[in-house]
Amino acid sequence: MTDQPTYDAQQIQVLEGLEGVRKRPGMYVGSTGSRGLHHLVFEVVDNSVDEALAGFAKKIDVMLHTDGSVTVRDDGRGIPVDTVAKVGKPGVEVVMTMLHAGGKFGGGGYKISGGLHGVGVSVVNALSEWLEVEVRRDGKRFEQRFERGKRVSALRVAGKSDRSGTTVRFLPDRDIFVETVFDAKILAERLDELAYLNAGLVLTLADERSGESWEFKHSGGIAELVKTHNKNKQPIGDAITIRRVRDGIEIEAAVQYNAGFLEHVFTYVNTINTIEGGTHLVGFRSALTRSINDYGRRQGLLKDIALAGEDVREGLTAVISLKLPDPQFEGQTKTKLGNPEVKGLVESVVGEGLAEFLETHPGDARKIVAKATQAARAREAARQARDLVRRKNALDVSTLPGKLADCAEKDPTKCEIFVVEGESAGGSAKTGRDRHFQAILPIQGKILNVEKARVDKMLGHEEIRALITALGTGIDKDFDFDKRRYDRVILMADADVDGAHIRTLLLTFLYRYMPVLIERGKVFIAQPPLYLVKAGKKAHYAYTDLERDEVTADLSKQNVAFEIQRYKGLAEMNPEQLWETTMNPQTRTLLQVELNPNGANGHGDVDLLFRTLMGDEVEPRRQFIQKYAKEVRNLDI
Repeated sequence: MTDQPTYDAQQIQVLEGLEGVRKRPGMYVGSTGSRGLHHLVFEVVDNSVDEALAGFAKKIDVMLHTDGSVTVRDDGRGIPVDTVAKVGKPGVEVVMTMLHAGGKFGGGGYKISGGLHGVGVSVVNALSEWLEVEVRRDGKRFEQRFERGKRVSALRVAGKSDRSGTTVRFLPDRDIFVETVFDAKILAERLDELAYLNAGLVLTLADERSGESWEFKHSGGIAELVKTHNKNKQPIGDAITIRRVRDGIEIEAAVQYNAGFLEHVFTYVNTINTIEGGTHLVGFRSALTRSINDYGRRQGLLKDIALAGEDVREGLTAVISLKLPDPQFEGQTKTKLGNPEVKGLVESVVGEGLAEFLETHPGDARKIVAKATQAARAREAARQARDLVRRKNALDVSTLPGKLADCAEKDPTKCEIFVVEGESAGGSAKTGRDRHFQAILPIQGKILNVEKARVDKMLGHEEIRALITALGTGIDKDFDFDKRRYDRVILMADADVDGAHIRTLLLTFLYRYMPVLIERGKVFIAQPPLYLVKAGKKAHYAYTDLERDEVTADLSKQNVAFEIQRYKGLAEMNPEQLWETTMNPQTRTLLQVELNPNGANGHGDVDLLFRTLMGDEVEPRRQFIQKYAKEVRNLDI
């Protein structure tokens, strides 16, 4: 028996001050990558926003410096500099060096706040190589410096000041963060969002590295935000705005419908984006469903139809913003609100506001009810289509599509499926594949653009039904990741314009109805070669124009004659070539499809891209093409 390591009281570590933050930074800022890096700035900005929420700050400036540091400055009251009796240190030092210290607990300093329960700025300090704070208040300017969370200089009076506010400048610790370069776009998205959520507040961003600067101010608040989201979606009527204070909680909502089929609801608590929703979202949805049903029945518009929640949310864009004294968030990252009393308050306030709008805007009200009624009929048609698929699956001997060439392996984690453009290329892929773990599903022609179609029409499309059945996960609310039949979904299309279009249509379907596959990194794009360069009996495959030129230049030096074949389609390769270049795990190249995790609204950037490129509106697509035309590198004409 080997010696066991000793485990006694000497092995118990006590981490003092902010050491625990440096030991486990991911617990406090989410990651040591780009997400955590930018979270540092958001924490400092949130503290300044709290001053705005309290009615003191009017302007917040963020500056990105060439040395990698960042400055956040506000014109609020300034962090207190007098001594905290309990610890014998100035207030600013306590806030910067002690977890769970701040003015947000007793209710005296702030009635409402979005800061990280008093954890925020001290965590930023702990994870910075250095942090300098300047406080302007009481006619004086105070300064103090910290390094890796520890005080290196005492708070000192550096001069006089006729203004008030706080300035924090810090350099993220390169020993902790694997990503240390700030992305101005990520910061701009959040500052813009904060400007919508705090009508009248001015936020600026200056990037010394590029010389660019931006100013964000939205006097229209969240109603303006809803209109911005609906700008290219054929809005139905004007935005419905609701704002009331009930039991000390400020409840604000903006609602507007559009001609599309998707629901976009964004919820905030004290300016924090609660991306997982919570009790405020539950209350809002209940009020919406009840109000529209009540109005429709009173006006005789529904007859025997009862609108479900999903019916009244089709084509809905809404923002719910709450400001409350004691938010109870689930988890450190504050993505879900848990206050039980909030549900009833939001339901009551939103219900009153919606009822008032519907009664006073009968034209818009009838359009909203008509749209929800159409959604209900489509939902019933989709249910019948699903039932038909299930009944067929139960009766058929084989539940899988006839065109699918399945693999022998039964463990999904060891299997992959190639979704191949065209029957001919599918035939080559079936012959050239490794039948043990590779399945092939040929797709004939361009599939339905699901961005422009309701679910009932989508389920009636033969190629999409074959894909749904083959993957086995189900779609949308019925999606079950654990029921997947393959661990990798590989899209394989021709290297031309039609192939790119088919690949985009497939990605649109996967993003809209099976997004978890993309989120978990299970969707890939095959990379077939563009060229075959033959020199005698030798064959060289080139995957880019540059690679082709390098091969031909090398052969020219050797004074070897060659010929170049441009592959326009997968079917031009025989099964052996397709296996060798595109399907063999030992030699192939795959591109993994990923989502941008840093958008202000989660999937916001990706969602906008699909709506712009695949939606009904022509104008935003034209503007997109004009904006990015100069960046095109590979144009197949």
